[in-house]
Amino acid sequence: MRLFDCHSHWATDKGYLFRTEAERAQQEKIWRTPFKLFTENEQAEYFRASNARVILDISWIKELPLHEMRAYHDYVFDVQEQHRDVMFGQWLQFNPRLHGTAAVQEFRRCIDKKAGFVGLNINAQVTGVPASDPSWAPFYEASLDADLPVMILCGLTGIGQGLPGGKGIVLDDGHPRHVDQVAARYPRLKILAARPAWPWQDEMIAILLHKANVNYELHGWGPKQFTPALKKEIRGRLQDRVMFGCDFPVLRYEKVIADWQAEGYPPEVLEKVLRQNAERYFADSQ
Repeated sequence: MRLFDCHSHWATDKGYLFRTEAERAQQEKIWRTPFKLFTENEQAEYFRASNARVILDISWIKELPLHEMRAYHDYVFDVQEQHRDVMFGQWLQFNPRLHGTAAVQEFRRCIDKKAGFVGLNINAQVTGVPASDPSWAPFYEASLDADLPVMILCGLTGIGQGLPGGKGIVLDDGHPRHVDQVAARYPRLKILAARPAWPWQDEMIAILLHKANVNYELHGWGPKQFTPALKKEIRGRLQDRVMFGCDFPVLRYEKVIADWQAEGYPPEVLEKVLRQNAERYFADSQ
C-alpha cells in the first residue's frame, strides 16, 4: 500500500525532535518506541521501504536564534533535494513573539526556494501563542499569497506529558476553538487541523462539518485510540477530508499501518485516508 504521510519528524542526529537523554527516555515511555537515530540516507531508505511520501517537521528549532534556524532550514532542503522521491516537503515552525517580522521573512525565503512543499505548522502549546492570536496574521497572509495550507496542532500533546507542570504547557492553547476562529477570519486559508483533538474531539468534528476550509490530519495517535465518534466520521461524512500522519520516528509505519488495517475500515476508505486525500489536497502546493 502506498502512503502519503502528512506529518512526521526528522530522525537524524541533526534533526531529531528530542535533544536530551531525559526527553528521549520520556519518548519511550509515552509512545513505547525505542529511541534510534538514523543517518540521512537510512531515513530516506526507511521511507522507501515503507512505500511512503512524507512531509517532515524539524520542529525543535523554533526557539533558536534566527540565523541558526536558517542554517537548519537549508539543511533540510539540501537533504530533501537528494531524496525527492520520498520527501515531499517540510512543515516549518516559528515563535512569532520571539522573532517577529524577521520570522515571516524567513518563512517567505523558504517558500521562495521552491525546494518542495513548505508550510507553516503552528504549535501553540509549545510556543504559548494560540493560533487565533493576531501575531500569526502575517504568517497567514504569507500562506495565502503562496496558496499554501497551514497546519494547526490540536488536543493533547505528548510534549511534557507526565511531568510536573507539563513542562509549562497550557493544553487550552491547542483547543479547536482557535482553529474555528482562524477559519472564520480567513475563509480562503486552507487549514489542516492536526492530531486527534482529544479531549475536544466532538468540538473538532463540529468545526470540520461547519468550516469547509478546514481538513483533518491524525498523526501522533494509533487509530485504536480514536474516539468512537471519530471512527464513525472516518467511515462516513469525513472520509474525503481525513489524512494520515505517522509521527515517525516516535511511531513507526509497520505498527501504525497494521493498526489502521485492523480497524476494519473498507479498503476504499483506507485508500482515501492513507494516500488519496492528501495527494489531492497537496496537488498544487509544490
